[in-house]
Amino acid sequence: MTTPMDLHIHRENTTLRQHVTERLREAVISGTFTAGQKLVEKDLCAMLGISRTVLRESLQQLNAEGLITNIPHRGPVVATISREEVKDIYQVRQALEALAGEGFAIHATGAQIQALQGCLERLKAIGEGRSADSVLDIKNLFYRILLDGCGNEVVKNLLTQLNNRIMILRRISLSGTERLPHTIKEISDIVDAVSMRNAKLAKKLCARHVANAAEAAMKHLDL
Repeated sequence: MTTPMDLHIHRENTTLRQHVTERLREAVISGTFTAGQKLVEKDLCAMLGISRTVLRESLQQLNAEGLITNIPHRGPVVATISREEVKDIYQVRQALEALAGEGFAIHATGAQIQALQGCLERLKAIGEGRSADSVLDIKNLFYRILLDGCGNEVVKNLLTQLNNRIMILRRISLSGTERLPHTIKEISDIVDAVSMRNAKLAKKLCARHVANAAEAAMKHLDL
């Protein structure tokens, strides 16, 4: 007789793995763990107060997301994004976000447009003493609203899958003080276009915004 498969979900373990994965993901995206850094399991277990089993499951998830790499005879290290990969990511992002902007102008509700306008006002209000994290939080919310209202689940899902690497590159592109004013102007133009339901213009402006972000990121990678 075949033994029934155990499908019971151990909620506490699942929740713990999720928390650990989120903490490690945040540490990589924020730059706490830097590109190429070796992740020592013993040290991470001590820092997080967890078992190696839970840690390894979380590391497997981050490996699947492209945030870490397992190197033979060395173990897990924080992934390094090559210049060619950066170009590829921005190329894909440019095409997808152009479609998202176009779709948002057509399909978004009035409430979603107002929410996008609210993000713009928060970005304008940050001022000189802004932290990188506060800017990124607002931009991430801006893109969540844009994707939720774009009316294209494929575009939404593909950009969501790329989101972790995009966040790393977004932090790089915004690291220079000169980039933020341009970012605010570009986003303001996008918000104006979608508010007018001008899909063609919104598509063009979203593509241009990503192209400018790519140029800024590449400059910082060259430093």
